[in-house]
Order: sequence, then C-alpha cells, then structure tokens
Amino acid sequence: APNPVKSSDSAPPPPIAPVTAGNELKPCPSPFRMKPAAGLQERRGSNVSLVLDMSALGAVEPLSVAVVTPREAVAREYLLSAGRMLTGQALRDVAKNTHKLHVEFAEIPMNFIDPKELDIPNHGTKNRYKTILPSERSPRPRPPLPAQPGSCFTTSYINANYIRGYRGEDRAFIATQGPMVNTVNDFWWMAWQEEAPVIVMITKLKEKNEKCVLYWPERRGIYGRVEVLVSAVRECEHYTTRSLTLKCGNQTRTLQHYWYTSWPDHKTPDSALPLLQLMADVEADRRAAPAAGPVVVHCSAGIGRTGCFIATTIGCRQLKEDGGVDVLSITCQLRADRGGMIQTCEQYEFVHHALSLYEARLSAESGQ
Repeated sequence: APNPVKSSDSAPPPPIAPVTAGNELKPCPSPFRMKPAAGLQERRGSNVSLVLDMSALGAVEPLSVAVVTPREAVAREYLLSAGRMLTGQALRDVAKNTHKLHVEFAEIPMNFIDPKELDIPNHGTKNRYKTILPSERSPRPRPPLPAQPGSCFTTSYINANYIRGYRGEDRAFIATQGPMVNTVNDFWWMAWQEEAPVIVMITKLKEKNEKCVLYWPERRGIYGRVEVLVSAVRECEHYTTRSLTLKCGNQTRTLQHYWYTSWPDHKTPDSALPLLQLMADVEADRRAAPAAGPVVVHCSAGIGRTGCFIATTIGCRQLKEDGGVDVLSITCQLRADRGGMIQTCEQYEFVHHALSLYEARLSAESGQ
C-alpha cells in the first residue's frame, strides 16, 4: 500500500544554495528535456508501443524499412516530450494526491525489451531475471574481456545500461542488476573500466529469495583482473559505507561502496529521510572523486529501487538549479535508457514524496 506523507519527516539541510520556488503548476511541455535515444521498439508492459529507428543500423547490414504505426509514434513522442513541471506548493499537493500519480504512472510506457531483440548468444546465463534485460537501443557498458578458454558465452556482456543525468548528460549513472556468482568478475571489471567513484547497493542479499550475491571481500579479494581491498567500514542506521581500493596491474583507484538495507523489494521505505541523506553522501563522494566516471547503482533487477534513487538524485539537482522538478519527464528519460525504471506506482509516489520534502527544506532555508 502507498506510504502516506509523514509529518515527522524533515529533510536534512541540503549541501546546496537556496532556491526560489513558485507554487504554480505549469502544463506540458516540460523544460526538462532529454536527448532522443537511438531508437525505440514496441515494449511489453504498456498499452502503448515505441518506434524502432533502423537508420543507425543500416550501415551494418541491409534491413527492411520499419513501418511506424500511429500507436508507436504516439508512444515515442510521449517518452520524448511528456512532462509536468512542479514547483512549491504544487509539488507538495501532487505528492499527496496518490490517485492522480497512479493514473499518470500508468500512462508511461514501460519500454521493456523483448528478449528476441538482444542478439547476444547465451546471454541468459548472465541475467538474474529472464524478462529484465538491458536496452539495446541505448548505450550500455560492454566490458572488453576476451571469452575464457572453453567458455560458451561472451564475457563482454553485462546486464547494465548507462543512464543520463540532469540536463541529459551522458553516462551520469550505470543501472545494473545485483551481481550473480558468475557475473561478479564482470561487475568489478565494469567498475574498474568505467572509473566509477561510487557504487550504491539498494537491496539485501536475500529477501525471501536471493537478490544479490556477496560480491565484495571482508578485507581483500581478487575478482578476475581486479583486486579489491577494504580499507574502512562505517556503520550507519540505514546503510553501511565501505572505502575500497581497486588494483589492476600497476594502477590503483579508490571507490566508495554504499549498502542501503532499509528498502524492501517492490515496496517503499517508511521514511524518505535516509534516502535523502544517502543521496547527499553519494553526491559529496562523487564530487570529491578524482575521476568523473558514472555512479553505479543496483538493487536486484536494477530497475525499481535503482530507478527511484537515480530519479530522486536528478530531481533534487533540478530543484536546486531550476526551482522546480519534473518527475514525469525524468521517469520517461530513465525508461528510454533502461526499461521499467521506477517499477511500481508506489515507488513513483515515493519519489514525489521525497522530492517534496527536499523542496520544503529548500524553501525553509530561503525564508519562503
């Protein structure tokens, strides 16, 4: 069931400058614009479908011309242009209107990929869930490791997608599934190759069933080409932070690992405050990191809780820069990059709730 807005929630002072927020509700189109994805095909999980643009593939091999149906065109236009900017009191009001949010959420195409589209032999051995696959129509990490001798599948595949950030900047995040026994080495190689400054894990290892394997060492471990050393551990009420050192050859890098355990699968936390604090800590580490690589975020499938964290992070920055937030447009951008991001209407509602708390704190700081 949806979580009611809790009057006891009071967001921690954000590490940003005060903003001026109005309280009018601006209609679509939204000023928050995403760059068009390479192309979109009809997806399951929605009453609408999306367009596959074959032009980018034409140079590789001859392909038949795709017929764009009116339904597909409407869906593609929705993901590219839908939006509703919310400021001040309007955001707080919408966050309390669960029915309106649920109706809005149901209209957003899920954009799941059809398994037949993923033209990679034996990729199924590296997918935690057979229906949750990385989008082939948006860029995704491809760790360039050679196949191991005797292996029947490529090691260059990983179930992950790059996710655009605020203002649509490329590769701000990587959304991925929880590592499996046979993908741990791939995961660490991706983190190394992408020069990730932070990993955010938003799942327990088990929630009835296995959600993720324990992929980091207690002190030291070797995962394929990458050696991982734990130099410090800090326990908080809702999450644990590990300071890691990664070594590959004669190179060394540092990385922060956050393990957030207070968010049950397919549900929402009791309070948004720990998420906002986690987001602030991650942002501080990202800014302090010497490398500008993407922040790696995963839960179990890499779409629900992962999508909520990324959407909230983007939304808070939009509140800071623009004085308002467009959760609808943010969600469309996320789903164009990886199907199913923000998995349930309750999660969509929770993102609005978290952002309304953040906006209220900004308004209080600015004296409004």
